[in-house]
Amino acid sequence: MTNDKLTQMYEMQTQLDSRIIEERGIDKTTDEWVVGLTIAMESEIDEIRREVNWKWWKNPREIDMDALQGEVIDLFHFLLSLSRVVGLTPETIYEKYMEKNAENHARQDGTSVKEGYSAK
Repeated sequence: MTNDKLTQMYEMQTQLDSRIIEERGIDKTTDEWVVGLTIAMESEIDEIRREVNWKWWKNPREIDMDALQGEVIDLFHFLLSLSRVVGLTPETIYEKYMEKNAENHARQDGTSVKEGYSAK
């Protein structure tokens, strides 16, 4: 995903959030937004889980990839909203992701200053 596409998604989500807030007269604190959005994300994760065969006691069924992908996109909507609420921008999302990804590789390599992650 290029930064331009992330920026477009972020801006579209900002517009949707603004519309919902205005039309529904929502007034929340940062704490309330973070709690509400993370609960919404937990709900979406449950919906994602319901699309796959995780119940070992049931007969498996064919996975509806379109429905599964739709639920993942729902999660993206809430993640973008949460990112905005906590002050992340498309640029800082990219920067912080790159930093954390490098750290996660360092942890796997055993070169991180954090102990307990080396897979070697």
